[in-house]
Amino acid sequence: MCNIGLSTSCDNHGCWRAGEGRESAAMVGRGGVCGRASSIVDTSTLERTYSLNTEIYIQAAVSIMAEVVLVTGPFGQIGSDLVPELQKLHGKDNVIALGHRNIPDDFDGILEKGDIRNYEEMEAIIKKYNITQVYHLASLLSAVGESKPDVAWDVNMNGLKVFLDLARDNNMKLFWASSIAVFGPTTPRENTPQKTVLEPTTMYGVTKLAGELLCQYYFLKYGVDVRSIRYPGLISWKAEPGGGTTDYAVAIFYDAIQKGKYTCFVKEETVLPMMYMDDAIKGTIDIMEAPADKIKVRTSYNHSAISFSVKELADEIKKRMPEFEVEYEPDHRQAIADSWPMTVDDTVAREEWGWAHEFDLSKMTDVMFEELKKKLQ
Repeated sequence: MCNIGLSTSCDNHGCWRAGEGRESAAMVGRGGVCGRASSIVDTSTLERTYSLNTEIYIQAAVSIMAEVVLVTGPFGQIGSDLVPELQKLHGKDNVIALGHRNIPDDFDGILEKGDIRNYEEMEAIIKKYNITQVYHLASLLSAVGESKPDVAWDVNMNGLKVFLDLARDNNMKLFWASSIAVFGPTTPRENTPQKTVLEPTTMYGVTKLAGELLCQYYFLKYGVDVRSIRYPGLISWKAEPGGGTTDYAVAIFYDAIQKGKYTCFVKEETVLPMMYMDDAIKGTIDIMEAPADKIKVRTSYNHSAISFSVKELADEIKKRMPEFEVEYEPDHRQAIADSWPMTVDDTVAREEWGWAHEFDLSKMTDVMFEELKKKLQ
């Protein structure tokens, strides 16, 4: 009997040569060829094995289907929430976090370090783990990008180009994070449609727009299965504010709990599209799990949930904390906020791959208070 398992070795039929532990789950690529042992899975053998031992067959099938995922920017605002969910979905041993700086001491998972702009470094990691999917999140955000525009171009564009090349050369599925920063002051600010004027005025926005076009080019030219969404402002209790224009919607909760007051860097009437992180993670995984024929947009999808003004958010906080106070001292980020949409039409994403959000402003505020209070105790 051919004993096919997750950490066994079989040479009786030449159908499987596995290593041990996590490598066996990543051995077989989409074409049925083992990247490490250059063996081809014999489906007739699997059928015979099934008749002898159903459990072993199921283990083999799971191993064949297993995705091995690399996440860049795993400890940023999105990555901090995405990595644990991917570990639940694919197994902790099938998710590799690519760190750079500020790596948490308590991270529980597989960690690699490297420069996303270095093709050879990244390729070595891809081949070491037989990566099948990449979530490319690493980038410099809007406010930081304005203070360091040359670095923002280098990191955001050259990093993306490296992973598009790697996806092409290694037959990987690629997710890349775009943003509402692709829009500009000439874009309609209410119900911004999927296809519209794109004239960003920040370096961050310029790199995101250029990145969207580059993704589409690699799909059309090389058939790279690249998928993307335009994130709105994201609100999460796990990662602290990190230099984005919409980060006031996170910082306000920290200061409310710790200080009882907050000084906001945009005006109280400023309205921007926002989303609670759980919805963002759900959308990110949903688009990657969707069948390829459902993904019609290969630049980036509009992705929206709720829009509110700073005052509306502050009033929601005051319902739970009446003594909370807010002052307003707009800075250079006000001009960035004013160039972005107030509301975004994401009908295309909802119709094509089933996007749907769950959190409204009230529900999000409840969860932020509950979780941050526990975190900051």
